Amino acid sequence: MSSITANTKTPESKCDVLIVGAGPAGLMLATWMARCGINARIVDKRGTKIYAGQADGLQIRSLEIFDSFGFCDRAWKEANHMIEMCMWNPDSDGVIRRSDRVPDVPIGMSRFQQIVLHQGRIERFFLDHIKKHSKNSIQVERGVLPESLSVDEKLMGDHSTSSYPIKVKIRHLTEEEAIPAQSNGSSVSDGLFRSNLAEDDTDDLIRKGQSKAGTDEILKAKYMVGCDGAHSWTRRQLGFELHGEPTDFIWGVLDIIPITDFPDIRMRCAVHSAENGSLMVIPRENKLVRLYIQLKEIKPDASGRADRSQIKPDNIIKAAQKIIAPYNLTYEYCDWWTAYQIGQRVGTNFDYNSRVFLAGDAVHTHSPKAGQGMNVSMQDAYNLGWKLSLVVKGLAKPEILKTYQSERRRIAQDLIDFDHKFSRLFSGRPAIDVLDEAGVSMAEFKQAFVKGNMFASGLSVDYGASMLVAKAGDATEQGDGTDVSSTSKSRIIGTQDLAANIKMGMRFPSFKVLNQADARPWHLQEKLRSDGRFRIVLFAGNVLAAPQKERLDVFCEKMVASAFVQPRLYKDIAVLTVHSAKRTEVELLRDFPDVLHPFDERTGWDYNSVYVDDESYHEGHGQAYEGYGVDKEHGCVVVTRPDQYVGFVGPLDGGEGWTGVESYFEGIFV
Repeated sequence: MSSITANTKTPESKCDVLIVGAGPAGLMLATWMARCGINARIVDKRGTKIYAGQADGLQIRSLEIFDSFGFCDRAWKEANHMIEMCMWNPDSDGVIRRSDRVPDVPIGMSRFQQIVLHQGRIERFFLDHIKKHSKNSIQVERGVLPESLSVDEKLMGDHSTSSYPIKVKIRHLTEEEAIPAQSNGSSVSDGLFRSNLAEDDTDDLIRKGQSKAGTDEILKAKYMVGCDGAHSWTRRQLGFELHGEPTDFIWGVLDIIPITDFPDIRMRCAVHSAENGSLMVIPRENKLVRLYIQLKEIKPDASGRADRSQIKPDNIIKAAQKIIAPYNLTYEYCDWWTAYQIGQRVGTNFDYNSRVFLAGDAVHTHSPKAGQGMNVSMQDAYNLGWKLSLVVKGLAKPEILKTYQSERRRIAQDLIDFDHKFSRLFSGRPAIDVLDEAGVSMAEFKQAFVKGNMFASGLSVDYGASMLVAKAGDATEQGDGTDVSSTSKSRIIGTQDLAANIKMGMRFPSFKVLNQADARPWHLQEKLRSDGRFRIVLFAGNVLAAPQKERLDVFCEKMVASAFVQPRLYKDIAVLTVHSAKRTEVELLRDFPDVLHPFDERTGWDYNSVYVDDESYHEGHGQAYEGYGVDKEHGCVVVTRPDQYVGFVGPLDGGEGWTGVESYFEGIFV
């Protein structure tokens, strides 16, 4: 953090990146800043982190991201694991019956499954990781409210180290101001202040604080990211809007330890009653269960918003009891509760001139029942963080920042479309028979859940062509319409069919391989750590065949001789190798060029960069080449971005293959 300027009426400071909002999206961004050594500040108007309630579902892709940072094991151990989804629907007599069981997530897609753990613990994992990697230089500054934002348009195009075009006036709140108002009439903490049923209190806080002296600070920044929720102050300062429509569906949420004879209370359940609405059961950690409960008797008023005074835990549990009858449901302990109105909205813009960005709920809002809010928000920040870091350091061209909106706004649009259909199927009355056109088909609901599972997992994300993704086709059409044309002389197009199942624009999938030096099995994706580096993954093929060994050697010679790539090796571009020969017939130091296992005078040879697709003593054969769709003899070369998404696929040779790799990096690095 920069030192404060002395001898000024209002103290001033500078930072490279200002993050507004310390929820999961803001903390994900701060994690990238810590990992990449960026001078960043993160502020939040609330006085404390979350201790109960809020988001709880962690999807597969989020867990892979946590693993890439190194703290997935903490979440995996503490959380409740979601294995099966049970569907309960009314029979011909209108009595709810279990009608189906399906896997909670697609089978065989990842080494992880969906888990649930309350947001406060997830925030703690981020905070500990940020503290470790920033050595306390990045800390959440709580009770800090931004009051004004101005941008010097003359400096917007200057991305040099001395340019700070953003000026934000921030105010340090009192302890009383930083505590959110709670609902009257309930002794249990609630989340209504964060709900879309509540008005935002930011403007009131700004107005009340205008007469207070000595609490202000002027902060100048190179870049700014608003991760400040659906009521986003940052978005409003930019004049951007969320487009979409609310519905009349009001839902309550209870985190309780239930006392019930409902047999599937420890399974994820979708319960549709004949006349009383719907309910979702999410079994949580420590015997807690989250219930999402449709409140059919509460309707929005003429303004389109429901009266919050009607919504209390007692009313919510009564609605749940009607839905789940003839089973009994009560509780003695409630940990947290809230309510919300279903609506789907997406932002018109995700950034302002590649200087001020928006992420998470600030640019997309939807219902929480598909477990997408926290996950998609974190993945917005995961996409943006490494790009900002590389540009701040002067390593990458500022043009890569345009790909944030192009990639993430299209994902948000897909999410809104998915949630629009799923939430309406969930909230609708079950059809009595095939002639009941006003009712919802339960077969259609099941189909939507199973089909939507792949999308909800986060594994179907497919980024369009850009300087970061060497796909064929129109880059503008494949994104959200943003122009992400590269400034390089010619656009590079990869050769997708060389790795049929390593799709350019999608996350690098994972199969088991063995370390060549010690035979230990690893998921290859585990080696794509989130440390800000690109990776060249060489599928070296059969290195015992002389022609293939020659191709590998020539490729490596080109890599070492490259005036553009060689200076960036290991620091900005790491190299991983996976070959397909018999492990016991291959020697690391004999059969692989030094660049693939570099020597350090202090620590010796690198034994953790060369792997083999072969049989493990204890875990079988990973069949990685087959899984990846790569030819075992000739292999190929794959380039992954720092966020594990695939940027380029090409042949493993010193001609077209190396030219493609070098040209790909020339389009990105300064």
